[in-house]
Amino acid sequence: MDSEKSSEWRSDVLNRLQSKYGSLYRRDNVILSGTHTHSGPAGYFQYTVFVIASEGFSNRTFQHMVTGILKSIDIAHTNMKPGKIFINKGNVDGVQINRSPYSYLQNPQSERARYSSNTDKEMVVLKMVDLNGDDLGLISWFAIHPVSMNNSNHLVNSDNVGYASYLLEQEKNKGYLPGQGPFVAAFASSNLGDVSPNILGPRCINTGESCDNANSTCPIGGSNMCIAKGPGQDMFDSTQIIGRAMYQRAKELYASASQEVTGPLASAHQWVDMTNVTIWLNSTHTAKTCKPALGYSFAAGTIDGVGGLNFTQGKTEGDPFWDTIRDQILGKPSEEIKECHRPKPILLHTGELSKPHPWHPDIVDVQIITLGSLAITAIPGEFTTMSGRRLREAVQAEFASHGVQNMTVVISGLCNVYTHYITTYEEYQAQRYEAASTIYGPHTLSAYIQLFRNLAKAIATDTVANLSRGPEPPFFQQLIVPLIPNIVDRAPIGRTFGDVLQPAKPEYRVGEVAEVTFVGANPKNSAQNETHQTFLTVEKYEATSTSWQIVCNDASWETRFYWHKGLLGLSNATVEWHIPDTAQPGIYRIRYFGHNRKQDILKPAVILSFEGTSPAFEVVTT
Repeated sequence: MDSEKSSEWRSDVLNRLQSKYGSLYRRDNVILSGTHTHSGPAGYFQYTVFVIASEGFSNRTFQHMVTGILKSIDIAHTNMKPGKIFINKGNVDGVQINRSPYSYLQNPQSERARYSSNTDKEMVVLKMVDLNGDDLGLISWFAIHPVSMNNSNHLVNSDNVGYASYLLEQEKNKGYLPGQGPFVAAFASSNLGDVSPNILGPRCINTGESCDNANSTCPIGGSNMCIAKGPGQDMFDSTQIIGRAMYQRAKELYASASQEVTGPLASAHQWVDMTNVTIWLNSTHTAKTCKPALGYSFAAGTIDGVGGLNFTQGKTEGDPFWDTIRDQILGKPSEEIKECHRPKPILLHTGELSKPHPWHPDIVDVQIITLGSLAITAIPGEFTTMSGRRLREAVQAEFASHGVQNMTVVISGLCNVYTHYITTYEEYQAQRYEAASTIYGPHTLSAYIQLFRNLAKAIATDTVANLSRGPEPPFFQQLIVPLIPNIVDRAPIGRTFGDVLQPAKPEYRVGEVAEVTFVGANPKNSAQNETHQTFLTVEKYEATSTSWQIVCNDASWETRFYWHKGLLGLSNATVEWHIPDTAQPGIYRIRYFGHNRKQDILKPAVILSFEGTSPAFEVVTT
């Protein structure tokens, strides 16, 4: 499952912005867009499907996310200055494949003939500079799934798009640690629904043969064996290869950007009940969206991460075994919802499940922001390649029909609220993973096209004030508490938190891995008490100043932080430093920063900060 975003914390962010800035930042001019990873903390999205998937709602993760978003807005607000925006576009080759090519082929031949590829290769870059021409930052939109890190990974990281961002920011912010420094490089999501970075394509991991078939299955072992691999030796390597290619292209497009974006700013936003939109197919016929439901192929997963229960993609029939289990536990789906979603066989009729809270959102955000001739469409989910092309074309045509010519329309994916995937009507018929996850039924895309055209028309005709707000999303109380209780952290007898259990070796060469293990505590405690900005540092001794200089933190690509949970509150923390070729020879040490939960009888729990420092070690060049 994707680790994405929620409407309720959007409301929370907007409420806090209003109390601080008044009417400056509002629901129509703030877009929250997930750059997107599948390796992040979970449990902050209020709808039950996601709460179950993340083993409960975690209020501290939720608060941490909201605080972090507000902090970044505050920093941006404080550093605001007059400047210029330039736009540039160019193709990025060799980093994507379509992971559901059989679905794509369901689209009309006449439509496919207009495009040279079954993925969108174009990257759009916005370059921001101050009035002296000094760099401020960039936003890039490109259609690629951040699944170079596969589902065997347990390290929090920002995947290929995050690595691209990391490289560009490291280059522009010389002398700063990652996550610090003035230049911001955002690599945002686009119509990536059916796009994979695992470019070697789907192969049977047991036999090595291709499984690029309509159901993504292997002769032996079925769909669980069909997995796509990236270009690297392992997932870390693949993430770097794909991320570096995006970084290179963004850097080139940034450097050569010369077309200035000028003109007025406008924005429009509505909340819509996506379960009940009537779509005009032509002047006489209408269709409707459905209450949300997930199809069988949702459980199959994708070639980037299989479901594990041996469901296959492309299922248009249900299975009596799973249907019976579902009916016993959750009740039967109604005839109405089954009919509405046809040909999707319904696995979970989430739109009819409301205990303890609704399982999926009904109320969804649609939003457009325009900067001069650029329109940013804030899409609340993951559009497939062709869905994105259709929406861009429709929005551009709508602007043109009201006299606003040659708008550049960008699909900004995963915005404001998460509603899974959106395929075309034709792709929906094939019922692969993306179609099974198109939760509002076969006409979902047509509904969004109609809604976004309506927003475009309001902006083009200057009638945004007349748009209805729509029904506000609900805010749920008493969410399912995490299944994993908070327990008190304990150190072994005779030890304290942060003590070194396993020191580094006295000497390493570049290219080797320095490793130190400390007496640890649950890293989740650190989300509650932010004494430290990082879990770890690597520090180099500078003889001239007789002081230790920080060279890496936990956001540095060459460091890794592992937490090993033991029994009864005991745990270890291991810090690895994969020493890069660029490391200067000299004396180094590794430090660990944590927080432990302590509770005395009849007193409330407290979170205490601690730190640990390794003995020094030497790095020598080969």
